[in-house]
Amino acid sequence: MDAYDEGSHARQGPGGPDGSVPDDSARADSSPGTASDEGSRQDGPAGDGSRPAPHEPAPPVRPHEGEGSDASPGHVHEGDGPDTDPRHVSEGGGSPQDGPDAGPGRIHREGDPDGRDPHPAPTGLAALSLPYQIAAALALAVVMVGACAHLALVFLHVAPSNTVTKQHGRAVDDWVYPEFEQNWKLFAPNPLQQNIAVQVRADVRTADGGRNTTGWYDLSAQDGAAIDGNLLPSHTQQNELRRAWDFYLGTHDNQNRPAGMRGDLAERYLRRVVVLRLGRADAGGKGAALERVQVRSRTTNVPPPDWSEEQLSDKPVYRELPWWTVPAAERTEADT
Repeated sequence: MDAYDEGSHARQGPGGPDGSVPDDSARADSSPGTASDEGSRQDGPAGDGSRPAPHEPAPPVRPHEGEGSDASPGHVHEGDGPDTDPRHVSEGGGSPQDGPDAGPGRIHREGDPDGRDPHPAPTGLAALSLPYQIAAALALAVVMVGACAHLALVFLHVAPSNTVTKQHGRAVDDWVYPEFEQNWKLFAPNPLQQNIAVQVRADVRTADGGRNTTGWYDLSAQDGAAIDGNLLPSHTQQNELRRAWDFYLGTHDNQNRPAGMRGDLAERYLRRVVVLRLGRADAGGKGAALERVQVRSRTTNVPPPDWSEEQLSDKPVYRELPWWTVPAAERTEADT
């Protein structure tokens, strides 16, 4: 049988069946899946020199590293499959199977496109050691308990009389007064629309043995002048005198008679406040001693706005309290 017979299993020559040599265009039409080494062909699957069947295309040949000018690190060939997707290859080459230590072609991990550490260092309290975490937690717990206790005491102070305030009212007042005093008159249905000034005068014994009665000292005006323009006025300047006067009014009737067991306490408290203020002002002159004091209030209505039709009197109303004898202990304290 002729060696160029199509039915023969003999190896074909480099040319066609008729011995002709194919031109370059014929070679270009060959299957892209075949590769040649100096004109040699790959053997068939059986290794007996037969050509692959037309319905069984030869598998593509992957270029190995170092073959050809395109086989540079990091170069990706089209059609090489999803394993070499450029999105999964960092600069320098490498493949996802190379692992994190694959030299210059190191890849990024799945789910971390920016190359950040998937386990960042802890911050805040978590960065502290265990003893410091325990100390911080205890401090936070103490602050929270203190804040809750303060809010509960203030609530009991402003709440209507109840069983708790009847049993523990003294403890509640000791906590609230004077730093956390609550004044709800501003939010009342009919807020306070009056200016109340507390004034005092005194009978003094002068240094030469004579007796004299001073004029009226407007203590409220003095407090107002000290507060005006002061960014951080003291609690005493703002509330001491006003609280003493409100305390007296709440424990006495219109005839200045005590209305309860706290009436005497309110009287002594107001007297002591005004005696100390007169002592600082050197009432009666240098070396004068306070013998008696008298307190009064001067109340005037706040003028209504121009658009209001409300008519109010602009005349002041005075309320004078009886003369109080100054005890020797308070007199000595006022002199110092």
